[in-house]
Amino acid sequence: MAYVLSMIANPAEPVIDGDCIARFEKLFPHDVLSELAPGVAYDIAMEEADESVLLAANGARQDIPMDINILPTEHRRKRLLVADMDSTIIEQECIDELADVAGKRAEISAITERAMRGELEFESALSARVAMLQGLPASALEEVFESRITITPGARTLVATMNAMGAITALVSGGFHFFTDRVAKAVGFQTSQANELLIEDGAVSGRVATPVLGRSAKQNALLRLAGAHDIALEETLAVGDGANDLAMLNRAGLGVAFRAKPAVAEAAQARINHSDLTALLYLQGIPQSEFVE
Repeated sequence: MAYVLSMIANPAEPVIDGDCIARFEKLFPHDVLSELAPGVAYDIAMEEADESVLLAANGARQDIPMDINILPTEHRRKRLLVADMDSTIIEQECIDELADVAGKRAEISAITERAMRGELEFESALSARVAMLQGLPASALEEVFESRITITPGARTLVATMNAMGAITALVSGGFHFFTDRVAKAVGFQTSQANELLIEDGAVSGRVATPVLGRSAKQNALLRLAGAHDIALEETLAVGDGANDLAMLNRAGLGVAFRAKPAVAEAAQARINHSDLTALLYLQGIPQSEFVE
């Protein structure tokens, strides 16, 4: 099987310079280096690759802030993207922002952090946090979306490019569809799913509709969409940052941990810590010249 060693920097800081490239060409003199974006993304084609290659590449990287991954070339371009929302497609955790409005950020954020690290079962952690929001005016949801939620750099380009390639793009969240509906529209996702935060008499009731959509729901969304569109799992891409994303990351043809919690990064096939979300296009071997803005 053929592989590529993928090197990706943040487009806002194109730090892969001539000296860096020379170090890699010296380290892998018999392999072919190609440029996907100057200063930002490069592939090195390899016939064989293992953990020792990755260790050597990270050594050659020195202190340059870039992401290095080894990927098989077969089925490299994907036909389905399933993405987590909070701290992935957007830069915030929506429930923590609601908690801030309610004056309960510290206690709710602490539960969020533990749940995302996998220390708490997701469904019960969500129910506990929502109960603490009881009585919050429903108008706070719109306030949070309009004034606090920001799209992660590269998200729109990622989704627009994959849509243009004919891929299916889906936003899945253990959060609330009030936000996923709006974020999906803003970014360009074709479909979305999330939990329903129940509102009664103009205020948060403290409950979510059942069944609560968590780890298994994200995995099931990946499997359902792949089956519905006759897409092999090898042709699927999933991205997320928290423990409740692990099941879908593990089932996808390429599971990417994006600025993720340590346990998620450890388990995922690919890790992006420095770049923005356009890295998911470079991981597929798509050059910057083919990006759709």
